[in-house]
Amino acid sequence: MKKFLAVIALFISISTLAQQGSSSPYSFYGIGSLKFKGTVENQSMGGISVFNDSIHVNLRNPAGYAGQNLKSFNDEGRPIKYTVGGSQSQINLKGVSASESSSTSSLDYLAIAIPLGKFGAGFGLLPYSSVGYKLQSFSSEETLQYKYRGEGGINKVFLGLGYQLSNNIRIGVDASYNFGNITNTNIAFGYNEQGEFLQYHTREVNRSDLGGISYNFGIIYTKLLKSNLQFTASGSYAPSTNLKSKNQRNFSTVVVNLDTEQEVALNTIDVDLSEIGLETTDLKIPSKTSIGFGFGTPRKWFAGVDYTFLKASQFSNRLIVVDNSTYEDASTISVGGFYIPEFDSFNKYWKRIVYRTGIRFENTGLKVNNQVIKEFGISFGVGLPVGRIFSNANIGLELGKRGTTNANLVEENFVNFQLSLSLNDRWFEKLRFN
Repeated sequence: MKKFLAVIALFISISTLAQQGSSSPYSFYGIGSLKFKGTVENQSMGGISVFNDSIHVNLRNPAGYAGQNLKSFNDEGRPIKYTVGGSQSQINLKGVSASESSSTSSLDYLAIAIPLGKFGAGFGLLPYSSVGYKLQSFSSEETLQYKYRGEGGINKVFLGLGYQLSNNIRIGVDASYNFGNITNTNIAFGYNEQGEFLQYHTREVNRSDLGGISYNFGIIYTKLLKSNLQFTASGSYAPSTNLKSKNQRNFSTVVVNLDTEQEVALNTIDVDLSEIGLETTDLKIPSKTSIGFGFGTPRKWFAGVDYTFLKASQFSNRLIVVDNSTYEDASTISVGGFYIPEFDSFNKYWKRIVYRTGIRFENTGLKVNNQVIKEFGISFGVGLPVGRIFSNANIGLELGKRGTTNANLVEENFVNFQLSLSLNDRWFEKLRFN
């Protein structure tokens, strides 16, 4: 309970300090940039989710909640696990003729996993997507025509259940409630016949309040091939789902100070979206399939590969249609692993540190100006033992690139610094003396 309260206190402090979760211009499209790509431990290994153990929470495969009792715990159940993670991102944006930089920080997840015999349960909260952009459009005469900005995103609160089907097979399911809102604003600037900046301009604001339920099914298979070599395979599937979107749109006449970016609305007209059938719409979230396998020696090393397929071509949003963008099916290949010099060397701290690394190649599915937006990342991380019962602090670093400067687009070079706590404690202890 004390550790759980400590995690809650950390969650509140991180939420208070957290800024906008994204500053990518590509968050302009769809539901924004997908924020959750696994725990810090997953991301430090290139994003692979195939590996599971008894002291970390795997939030990408609900079968990981289940497991067998531990001999090291006097044949008791697995420890109860708490985890919280956050990140700080530094992004350099490079266009054809200009470059900018920005930074964001955010809470990435908060979760708890509870052992229940052959069952296991998990619940928590995580930001699923984030919208955060500021864009400008200029005419051929280099005069400012439009300004675009967006904010918001989608969060998930989830409850999962896993079951140990046999010595080698675990299955599980997550049910998530998705909620949040996205606001997109654009301002059209006017000029007189002499090319002078007008005093009054037009602003359009679109807001969507989103809600809906989604599911994720998982399976994990492990097999000890030799006394010191274990094979692991996993799979998960999240069916496509519709989020209910309640929409608002208004137009305003505004006065804009370009130096301070302050806007003063003189009058506002709300649009009756019910007349055009857009007051309430369905926003389709595509299905997602992940498979992976790997080999390793328990508590020593592991190497694995994951393949994720996202049917992004299913995505649809009737409220906002962008002419120069489309979606095609997306995919990600991740390769990574870890190494522990000596997990039970209690007199040499550095030998108990977990060293992680990985690499990933991602086709995001977004196509802008006929250019497919791709992403690449290489990651490193360590797991530092803290406290007792194998609790640890995880530190990760990812270097990567997203997008391209072709077709007048933007290339992003990013550095992601990630930090998480994985805290473990005993759930029930067997009495040894009466």
